[in-house]
Amino acid sequence: MRIEIRIAGFGGQGVIRAGLMLAMAAALYSGKKAVQTQSYGPESRGGACKSEVVISEEEIDYPKVLEPDVLILMSQHAYDVYIDTVKPGGTVLLDPDMIPSRKEKTNIKIYEVPATRIAEKLGKTIAANVVMMGAFSSITKLLDAEALKKSVLANVPKGTEAFNLKAFEEGYQYGTQLMKKGNPN
Repeated sequence: MRIEIRIAGFGGQGVIRAGLMLAMAAALYSGKKAVQTQSYGPESRGGACKSEVVISEEEIDYPKVLEPDVLILMSQHAYDVYIDTVKPGGTVLLDPDMIPSRKEKTNIKIYEVPATRIAEKLGKTIAANVVMMGAFSSITKLLDAEALKKSVLANVPKGTEAFNLKAFEEGYQYGTQLMKKGNPN
């Protein structure tokens, strides 16, 4: 089993932190092997960035994502660059408010998760990445929700734990509702 996950967006959305959360949830709290890599532009906020996570039961011999099983997209630029890289039959989670222009895709499952809007309703758009981690957990079932919650708690600033757990739960519930509908977009 080798699962490849790519998260892409722009600086300031917590893309890198989300990748760290996934890798830590897998390696520290789920007994799997995991590696996380990242790349970003020179801008501290607003520039393109991505985080890649490989999860496996076996040793990981190559740390880069070639054809993601799961693609999480948080910006239009990320969509434009990476939508055609997802594995046939793969899963895409995207924030529809951040990606207004899309093309028809038929060989993948696309789930629209308005993570930024959900985080904004909670009071802080910066938690959109944590909302997306909750949705990731309920939609993909690749990592246990409890393992991801532990990882979220280990990766957020002190004093924001309750808020971030609420953001995770909101995303988890949103993803659960999407799965009950049974039809990705």
